[in-house]
Amino acid sequence: MPKTAEKAATLMDYRVVGSRLKIAFAQSIFIVALAATVLGGWGIGCGTEAPKPSSEPAAEAKPAAPAIPDDIQDAAKHLLGSDAQVLLVGDLAKNGKRQLLAANVIPKTPQNNVPGTVVTRAIVAQDDDGKWTELLRVDEHLKNQKGYLGLTPLDSITGWRLQYEQNPEKGLQLYFTPLKVNGDTHVLTIGVRWNPATNRYQSLDASYEHFLKESSTLQNVRSSLR
Repeated sequence: MPKTAEKAATLMDYRVVGSRLKIAFAQSIFIVALAATVLGGWGIGCGTEAPKPSSEPAAEAKPAAPAIPDDIQDAAKHLLGSDAQVLLVGDLAKNGKRQLLAANVIPKTPQNNVPGTVVTRAIVAQDDDGKWTELLRVDEHLKNQKGYLGLTPLDSITGWRLQYEQNPEKGLQLYFTPLKVNGDTHVLTIGVRWNPATNRYQSLDASYEHFLKESSTLQNVRSSLR
């Protein structure tokens, strides 16, 4: 074979071999890339772990407070003013009639750091066939339809700390702690509850068990039992 032909054949062999090597190298890269993709999809990697679900339960949204019916809000504003806030509504006295508890609440401020709800005025009213009748009024003193409640302070009170609870048998139980102007509290907390024997709200003695008489005048307020 002539030398020129030999060189041409040899060069062709090199080209064929080089082409085969390139194809083999490309196939190897493709296989490696495919394996990495599959393994990555399975969450397998060097020094990494699949993310774990959080063990902490998601915070549940608190249900919104039920809206106060317009007639209730209107009645409270009529009896207590435009800034009246309805705190409770329902069969509060367990006497089969709808009642509401509303108050003028003092907003929380750095100056007003007294625990609980602080009010300047409060009322309990009852729906009597569509007409709202005031049963209890709290302003400078504690009063019902008959007069001043027993244990009412003789001094005019500008603010009260209000606490309340709903007893399934006895109904609404109210607790009023009079506050001084500088925010200090008196020792005495006055309990008030519906008396089914007299059909009105009356104050209770220190044990919160026995009802006290009202007084028509403030000077005669005393803690005698009824």
